[in-house]
Amino acid sequence: MNIKVFILALSTIAVGLVELIVGGILPTIANDFNISISSAGQLITVFALIYAVAGPVLLVVTSKIERKKLYLVSLFVFFIGNIMTYFSPNFTFMMIARILTAMSTALIVVLSLTIAAKIVTPEHRAKALGLIYMGISSSLVMGVPLGILISDTFGWRVIFLAIAVLSIGSMILISIFLERVPGGSSVPLSQQIKAVGSAKIGSAHLATMFMLAGHYTLYAYFTPFLETELHMNPTWISIIYLLFGIAAVSGGAFGGVLSDSFGAPKSIIGVISAFAIVLFLLPFTTFSLYLFIPVMMIWAALSWSLAPPQQSYLIQTDPATSDIQQSFNNSAIQVGISVGSGFGGIVLSYSGSVSHISWFGGVIVIISLLCAIFSLTRTTVLKEHIAR
Repeated sequence: MNIKVFILALSTIAVGLVELIVGGILPTIANDFNISISSAGQLITVFALIYAVAGPVLLVVTSKIERKKLYLVSLFVFFIGNIMTYFSPNFTFMMIARILTAMSTALIVVLSLTIAAKIVTPEHRAKALGLIYMGISSSLVMGVPLGILISDTFGWRVIFLAIAVLSIGSMILISIFLERVPGGSSVPLSQQIKAVGSAKIGSAHLATMFMLAGHYTLYAYFTPFLETELHMNPTWISIIYLLFGIAAVSGGAFGGVLSDSFGAPKSIIGVISAFAIVLFLLPFTTFSLYLFIPVMMIWAALSWSLAPPQQSYLIQTDPATSDIQQSFNNSAIQVGISVGSGFGGIVLSYSGSVSHISWFGGVIVIISLLCAIFSLTRTTVLKEHIAR
């Protein structure tokens, strides 16, 4: 695999850490700024919202700018945002810094995806995208435990100083190893919007969103699930999260290999179908830890296996607008995380139990499967445009 793809993946780890790393240190931040934990939690909510919206918008605005230059500028803005966070005198200042880091993170991640897809041959495209998603998933998985560990030892502000230092390393590697990549051809915004709104591509984005929504319906409340269903103590819960993280990180690479081997359409249907089955089976495995752990790890791996074949499918479907489609699909992931977490909370508040919450997630994943089937059976985007 091209060494440049590995460098791009390392950059996504550096920038991806900033999103959820505050999740484990919310009480510390709340105490430091003398605010409630729920108020501090808006640091995550606002980040996800800005991330979802900024990616596609910034990609359109900067479409003509040379990619390497844009990548380095985005990394610099990301560096500034983290330095601002480190020196934040109050919560408002930190929120402004989070907005800057969210915008730059969204652009860096989608640039990593689009550049990786362009610098490898088509037969290795899904594998390259899988490596980028390994970087994204590993940063999201490692964020919370790393945040807790560093905060307890050095204080929460040092976390963002360390991330700023990592971003400098990324800038150096990108400047040395990545060649200049021309900006995309000037595809009219109206054409890009039509492509997103087409039945074929629009339903593909919905498939991604519902897949992640189904996942986070349970994953957002995985700790109480483990406590209630398996009666685990904090030590065992940490072990389970570690195993989950290892499996989740491998899922991106697995999805890329699967797509390159069997094609994007078959991989998409296979991954979503298997994911729904695992969510329905999970509650039946809690009577035995020896059964629960392997099923749980399959669930974890599948949770990030859809992204590479889905991105590859979007590129194949409409190459002219592939950059913006990858950005929208990345936004769909963020929206799915938000929707799933909220839906899981509603289910929990009405049922009062996490016992069967994964079944509700499974139902949402079935909706994802229907959206994927609908997308795969539609005419090409070009034919839709001609028909209109």
